[in-house]
Amino acid sequence: YLGWYMEPTHSNRMLLAAKSGIDEEINWALDRISRLTTNEYFTVKGIPSLLEALYEWPEWYAEEGYKATNDTPSLFAPNPQAANKRRHAIECLHILKSVGLNEAHAQELLWTVPTLPLVTKLLENLDPTLDAHVEFVLYALDLLQIIGPSVVLRPQSSPNPIPRLNAILARSSDRSLIMGCFSALSILLSNPANASNLSDSAPAIDAAIRYLPLFREDIGLVDECLNFLYAHLSNMAMSTAFLLRPEISGVLKIFVNILLADQVELDTLTHDVSGVVHTTPSTTVVTKDHELTKEELDALLEMPEPQRCYEWLVTMFVAKQDGELTQVEFWNLYKDIFMQFQDRFPLLVASEVIKNVNLIFPQGQAMVLPGNPARFVVRGVDRRKDIVVAEKFKCRWDRSTCGTPAFKSARELYDHLLEHLKAQDISPCKWSKCTQKPLAAAALRVHCLTHIASSQPAPQDPSQSDTITLPSATSQYPIPNPTTRPLPPARDAVITYKTPRVDPSSTALTSLLCIRSLFRASFAYEEAAPRHDADHFGFPGIVDENDDEVTVSVAGDREREAARRGRKAFVGVCNLMKEVQLRDETLMAWITEMIDTSLPFP
Repeated sequence: YLGWYMEPTHSNRMLLAAKSGIDEEINWALDRISRLTTNEYFTVKGIPSLLEALYEWPEWYAEEGYKATNDTPSLFAPNPQAANKRRHAIECLHILKSVGLNEAHAQELLWTVPTLPLVTKLLENLDPTLDAHVEFVLYALDLLQIIGPSVVLRPQSSPNPIPRLNAILARSSDRSLIMGCFSALSILLSNPANASNLSDSAPAIDAAIRYLPLFREDIGLVDECLNFLYAHLSNMAMSTAFLLRPEISGVLKIFVNILLADQVELDTLTHDVSGVVHTTPSTTVVTKDHELTKEELDALLEMPEPQRCYEWLVTMFVAKQDGELTQVEFWNLYKDIFMQFQDRFPLLVASEVIKNVNLIFPQGQAMVLPGNPARFVVRGVDRRKDIVVAEKFKCRWDRSTCGTPAFKSARELYDHLLEHLKAQDISPCKWSKCTQKPLAAAALRVHCLTHIASSQPAPQDPSQSDTITLPSATSQYPIPNPTTRPLPPARDAVITYKTPRVDPSSTALTSLLCIRSLFRASFAYEEAAPRHDADHFGFPGIVDENDDEVTVSVAGDREREAARRGRKAFVGVCNLMKEVQLRDETLMAWITEMIDTSLPFP
């Protein structure tokens, strides 16, 4: 019955069996206690002297029992009695570890029984390179991690496991031991009361730096290294000493690369910041009345009347609310086109043509406008317009009134312009709307070249638009001085950027904290500002009227050298840090601040 073995008395069945010295009884008691420790309602302090009984076998092994396993033959042919005692010690350590997982029990382990001395003995006396001792050392490290947050190590009066932890890290290649040692050191050194145990030459620092490049293969090990380094670098003196290490530049690059390796999931976002865009064609265009092409005329000539008249009206005219044409214009256009082909089909009379206009364009209204003479018009219809590119080599002299047809080349146009300039000694430029003041004949000939288009079009990127962007809706184009044109808004001002999808992992955050600690140490020391006195004059600052001595804290040579090396290292990773993107705005502000601060320093 369970209650029989949970009685809070010194005669508890499990307690007596654990102390009996009989192997079978001890095995039974330890097995039962091990099962009970998994129950959150079980408390070791409810059974008096139970913790003391559990400490007896581990202490025996830490002081005497380990000597029997130092010999290699004992591993293959162990003494049965010694093997049983070793088993009891291991089971007791396992129970103590399970008990310590409960926060209330952890305090019992720290204050009720000598856990720290036991752990120190196990670490100092047992050789972790022997297979028989590895399990004991691992349990010792687990216990040290449990009691570590409340342990205060006084170098002169208490057992100190830190030197032994450093020694294990310096020699061991066992991953479990390395991670356990780093974890224990991180917990112990995170306590400010243990700052006196920090050392800038600890072997653990070299070990942590040695394992940092494994962040892509073994993130668990690197995470423990980062936790230890952060506990170490949180101390300002240790951060300054760390900057003097020859590996500082490489370590800082690894810290940043850990951040970059963590940001694998990025979302691509776009933000359109372009405003309203007003454009105008890059080439000069003109609007002309539509004229029948040869294909259109040939198609119409094959049609009989009145079908031909219908199709002609659809081709030559469009409905337009404010359009207006005289009835005579309809008849004259019709007659001029089809008169010479009346041998095929006779022409319609004028009244039939006007009647067909009203039939094709119902919104058109035939009316008589009063006047002298009166005008017969059709309102609501207009000529179809064609937009065509203006002639490139058309002469526009005499304010665009020159009637010469367009030329085929720039050379022919220039020769024609020289004819206009022959009889002029000093004259202003009369090209279109040019406002050039009067020039001599030679200068005017050179000036006229600026109005002639190039024979070869300027090279243009395939993605470039054929239109010109205007600064506003009321802007004019072209303008006399294009170089003074206000800057127009961007056409396609779409900003595309990547942003992290998730927050950084704990490993990346620890790496960022290490970077931040080194940054603080690199830029903390500044030269003292000069004072306005007999030796320092002309300093543009506020002069104190009092003559009291002012004590200025100036960094020593060692601190200045550390800051110089730190700044140099941050300059080296500045471009690398620009690639870091963090979801949290505060953390990203840290990165931005470090980049901006690092840039001015050589």
